[in-house]
Amino acid sequence: MNGTANTAGAAPEAPLLGLEEQWSLGVRLSLSLATAGCLVVALIVWLLRPDQQAIAELIAGVGAALVAVPSLAAAWRSLRQPSLHGIMDLLIAAALLAAWAAGDLVVAALLPLVMMLGHILEERSLLGSHEAIRALSRLTQTKARRLEADGGIAEIAASELRIGDRVELRAGDRVPADGVVESGNSSLDTASITGESVPVDVQPGADVFNGSINVDGQLIVRVTRVGAETTLGRVVALLREAEQAKPPVTRLLERYAQQYLVLVLLLAAGCWFATGSTAIMLAVMVASCPCALVLAAPATSIAALSVASRHGILVKGAAFLETLATVDAVAFDKTGTLTLGELRLVGVLPQPGVARADLLNLAANLGSASSHPVSRAVAAELPESGRLPLTDIRELRGLGICARSGGDALAMGRAALFDQLGIAVPAAPAHDGPISGVARGARFLGWLLLNDEPRPEAARAAADLRGLGLGRQMLISGDRWPAAQRVAHLVGLTEVQAELLPAQKMQCVLDLAAQGHRPLVVGDGINDALALKAGAIGVAMGAQGTDVALASADVVLMTADLRRLGTCVRLSRLCRRTIYVNVAVGLIWTLVVLILAAAGVLGAYGALVAALAQQASSVIVIVNAGRLLKFHEAADMKA
Repeated sequence: MNGTANTAGAAPEAPLLGLEEQWSLGVRLSLSLATAGCLVVALIVWLLRPDQQAIAELIAGVGAALVAVPSLAAAWRSLRQPSLHGIMDLLIAAALLAAWAAGDLVVAALLPLVMMLGHILEERSLLGSHEAIRALSRLTQTKARRLEADGGIAEIAASELRIGDRVELRAGDRVPADGVVESGNSSLDTASITGESVPVDVQPGADVFNGSINVDGQLIVRVTRVGAETTLGRVVALLREAEQAKPPVTRLLERYAQQYLVLVLLLAAGCWFATGSTAIMLAVMVASCPCALVLAAPATSIAALSVASRHGILVKGAAFLETLATVDAVAFDKTGTLTLGELRLVGVLPQPGVARADLLNLAANLGSASSHPVSRAVAAELPESGRLPLTDIRELRGLGICARSGGDALAMGRAALFDQLGIAVPAAPAHDGPISGVARGARFLGWLLLNDEPRPEAARAAADLRGLGLGRQMLISGDRWPAAQRVAHLVGLTEVQAELLPAQKMQCVLDLAAQGHRPLVVGDGINDALALKAGAIGVAMGAQGTDVALASADVVLMTADLRRLGTCVRLSRLCRRTIYVNVAVGLIWTLVVLILAAAGVLGAYGALVAALAQQASSVIVIVNAGRLLKFHEAADMKA
């Protein structure tokens, strides 16, 4: 099931453009080619037979009539559905009709042809976004080896998988659905999902995500999510939503689009009355077309969203990307966000005369016989060569676990367990996390200290955000005060709010906003959903986050790496600066060309010169937006 096999038998890919879009584009291109042919013939007649200018003008008129059809149709649609792009269509249609009325058939034919360059540039930038999304969708079009009940293997399309199915993954296979590893050890390339450039080692119990590639080894995976519910499916769906969303700058410009159209028509009419020149009037209308402004925000936002996706950051819309540039405070959840979300052994305190290795080995063997979080954390310390045969295993709910090995009674658990067993224990050490004791026979051997440790990158990520101006940093947690204060101290946070209910977390965020801050809220659980919604921007911690948190957040970190928060802020600020530059270029360029057109500097063919000048501004804007694609922070992400 290599790359070739993965796509074999898959349904043919849908075209980037829909049938209606293909038909419209085909008609426009056909009419444009016919018009260009008419103009070439008219030019030849004019050059070879100067005495037959009437015939040349007639041929040019036929071309102008052909190309007028799509231009007038686009203008009619713009009247029914006003938009910033529609203003351009309406101005071109008005200029086209004015050229016809003035008898300038060459300008009437050439003007729509030149302006079509702008449409092609715009559609090309959108097709790039469509292709990026379709490339992600293509990752789901794989084959899967499903293990059957009779022990056989059936090769089926990934779309036929159901929750609970077991699939086999060999080296080079793409994971066909989200699942949990049941057996086997391997490394997965998750770059297409999380942006993580280094393969991730997986073993039994590890989560795997649709679209990842099995680098080596063989795995048996039980399917937990299929189709649109997979991590990759949700990424594709949210990217499609983000692509359709209009940036705030575009919405602002569209709010005044109708007034702008009226102003331009009045200005063009004024120039005609003042000069009596139809050429100047046409040039003014064409020069007023906001070509660069139409592309300024969308082209930049599409580029930024693509870059964010490449870094494993899913932004649900261009508006959120711009808002992210304004945040100046951050509120972190603790468990699963600043911390790893799982207990780890942080201390071993053996009694006098007890070897640390013996205490740890005995505890790890007992832990391997239980599914309790404390037991699992201790069992992780068990070496393969240190396994003991255990019998008579009994797990006492809320107390601990007991067993026998080689005739000895073994016990691990809370102090209350040893009181019940009649074993004397010393006072438990001061510790802000779970504590477990271990005993053999009637002898107490020592204490084990456990805790949910901060992520290795948490302190660095918090410092990075402070360097970016997010100086107000707060920990909001439902956990106990000692645990919350300990994590805050290790990460470098000075403000702590603990033992909070979900509504109280939300109130903390609202209080930050009431004090004039624009808070960035980072969380991963159901109890974070209200706070995520209350912040200026809510960030959910990756594919491990709950569905509620992912739905409530505006940004999703597909990899649980807090350093991506700094990447989000830097990218958003660069995107905002680029949009402002593009809008400034569009406004200044349009104003300069408009002044030159009104002054008659552009000459007899001022409308064509203005059209070419506006297309040049579109190229400048697209090139400037494309600079965002060079944004890359892979080197910064190295631990």
